Amino acid sequence: MSSAAAIEQDASAPLRHCASDPARSRGRFHPEAPSRTRTAFQRDRDRIVHAEAFRRLESKTQVFVHHEGDRWRTRLTHTLEAAQIARSLARRLGLEPDLAEAVALAHDLGHPPFGHAGEDALNAALAEDGGFDHNAQTMRILLKLERRYPRFDGLNLSWEALEGALKHNGPVSGPRATAKAPPPPWLAAFCAEFDLRPDGFASLEAQTAALADDIAYINHDAEDGFRAGLYGVDDLADAPLFGPTLRGARHDHPDIAEDVLVAEAVRRLIGAMVDDLAAETLRRVAASGVEGADDVRAADAPMVAFSAPMADDVAALRAFQFDRMYRHFRVNRMALKARRVIAELFDAFAENSDCLPPPWRATAEAADGSGRRAVVADYIAGMTDRLALAEHARLTDPRARAWELV
Repeated sequence: MSSAAAIEQDASAPLRHCASDPARSRGRFHPEAPSRTRTAFQRDRDRIVHAEAFRRLESKTQVFVHHEGDRWRTRLTHTLEAAQIARSLARRLGLEPDLAEAVALAHDLGHPPFGHAGEDALNAALAEDGGFDHNAQTMRILLKLERRYPRFDGLNLSWEALEGALKHNGPVSGPRATAKAPPPPWLAAFCAEFDLRPDGFASLEAQTAALADDIAYINHDAEDGFRAGLYGVDDLADAPLFGPTLRGARHDHPDIAEDVLVAEAVRRLIGAMVDDLAAETLRRVAASGVEGADDVRAADAPMVAFSAPMADDVAALRAFQFDRMYRHFRVNRMALKARRVIAELFDAFAENSDCLPPPWRATAEAADGSGRRAVVADYIAGMTDRLALAEHARLTDPRARAWELV
């Protein structure tokens, strides 16, 4: 029985009428026979998990550089945590959990090494070519860079999964666009050919994945900042949103260790944010009068959202984290080094494409100037933190070996 069929039989599933149905998927760009054992969205999820880009998330920075310690999240563990929240939320609301999970698993595939510092460096390097955006890079991976199948490049995900990866944060073009820049020409052309409708909203499942991402990183970054010693329990007790939750946990468990206390506060706050999100989403759907998934796409605003009070509290907590964590001098020093490493790698490879390993070299040398820079960006964006540092050493340190498997 498909997940969608199970939802249809569950009379208590509140948003089953708006759920995406894998049996009615709009298909894949390259037609394939259906799986005998999996729904279309389960197949999407599995393809993402088996992708090389997904494996590389294990050694990519979330906030703290991977090699500096093993106590905090990597891009992979963050992705898994976001996917768990997305799946649970989707099931609770009566949506398609496999699609929500697939979108969450794919949402960070395009992040380069060293997190946002690496993205900033690539964006500056490609300023004359339209810049670099990790969401567009995710689409590039899904459509082109993953090479695992004999008949096509990319993963050939379903229309719904690609739509979710493209628009989980909102429309990427048109008057309702939430993206900083419109899709690059190659992506706009694909959207037109496959009718991805970049000016509309994505499914409720994709919107759920986007907010699950926020819930995961807001809470787990707060815990990682504590574990890294950027602030203490008393500082967190004064933080917006997190503080009252922490004080409640301390009241109920006055004698537990501080690290367990923070973990308990994270658990409680995730639950509170999930409850608020579910209630506000049900309220919005009811007030909007949407009757199906296509109505969700055509709506004037997202259906999955926090209530206004929770959204204000989340914004205040983000401001606290920005000041006390993301701009902490230790994080700033890492970001400074990361930007320098990425910028120097880009300049070296863009000016000396014969130093790229095969087949990257052949692809770069067959391209024109902007195309060559795009190939260099693809190569660097796909690196783990460890590989980026090793490549930088090989190009700049005379004592380093010119090549070795990493």
